[in-house]
Amino acid sequence: MIIQDVINHLHNLAPLAYAEDFDNVGLLVGDKNNKVSGILVTLDTLEAVVDEAIEKKCNLIVSFHPIIFSGLKKLTGKTYVERVVIKAIQHQIAIFSIHTALDNAYNGVNSIICNQLELTHKKILIPQSGTIKKLQTYVPTANAEALRSALFSAGAGALGNYESCSFNVEGQGTYLGNEHANPVIGKKGELHTENETAISVTFQKHLEPQLLKALFAAHPYEEVAYEISTLENTNQKIGMGMIGELKTAMKTEDCLKYIKTKMNTACIRHSKSLNKPIQRIAVLGGSGSFAISAAKAANADLLVTSDLKYHDFFTAENDIVLADIGHYESEQFTKSFLVDYLSKKITNFAIILSKTNTNPIKYL
Repeated sequence: MIIQDVINHLHNLAPLAYAEDFDNVGLLVGDKNNKVSGILVTLDTLEAVVDEAIEKKCNLIVSFHPIIFSGLKKLTGKTYVERVVIKAIQHQIAIFSIHTALDNAYNGVNSIICNQLELTHKKILIPQSGTIKKLQTYVPTANAEALRSALFSAGAGALGNYESCSFNVEGQGTYLGNEHANPVIGKKGELHTENETAISVTFQKHLEPQLLKALFAAHPYEEVAYEISTLENTNQKIGMGMIGELKTAMKTEDCLKYIKTKMNTACIRHSKSLNKPIQRIAVLGGSGSFAISAAKAANADLLVTSDLKYHDFFTAENDIVLADIGHYESEQFTKSFLVDYLSKKITNFAIILSKTNTNPIKYL
């Protein structure tokens, strides 16, 4: 197995195409074609984590957070980031980060929090726009069924709870090949009219490369006419945050104690209690102040997130309870989830959970 094989498994879980534009995900250090000797999974890649990888003979670190976030202009070992990168390169250890790709995945970070809190009826809080595309192409009617099947097999035609979706229009196509043409149907130098079907299918944007590969492989024409456009449809399976419901409503104080226990956090900073039961809970792992308005719009009683500033708590405005459980605490179960996922996909050697506690914040 090479590093790219592991990346493919992670991409199936959380395609990097859905990571936020500001993020730095993917293979940050190392050669994707190197053979894998061992995989260490961590939340953050610190020097201690690289040392742990060396000790456990792992040459691939799968990290949630990217160690390289902004550009590096020097590698002198002056900062902890530079020291990590230098040591990883010296010991031929690759580093892969999944970060906001997993944040936006339906079965990602926020789903993990929902499961930890035992929330039901979960759905995406802030769906990501521009993730659904449409392909339209034109094919001889006799070949339409075969082409549709090839596109469906490549992942096209899935929309919400439906699959094998397409729209088909019968018509006539014309073409005239020049002296360099090699038409499959008709003769070069002669105008040809063919009964054709215009096929339209939707697809998720990360599938575009494999969809085009299937199109060119299955289409009979020498020159394939096609167009791709982005739809305005909301994708209910990709986006930031989630919202779900407690099985039984709780008083604010009881709910906060429940969250504290379930999320294994030392403290919760929160806005004032509301005189109503808490049942509908929004969650957003990591820094989530930007989700407050979305949580309100979704009629959430409480938002679980982290990194809220002083003035963020004012925006609760007696409409919602804001609960800041800590950045590390909101994402701490992610690495165990990744270990479980990769262990099911890769069975020929162990996927190792890092024992290094990378939380930089301590509580007195």
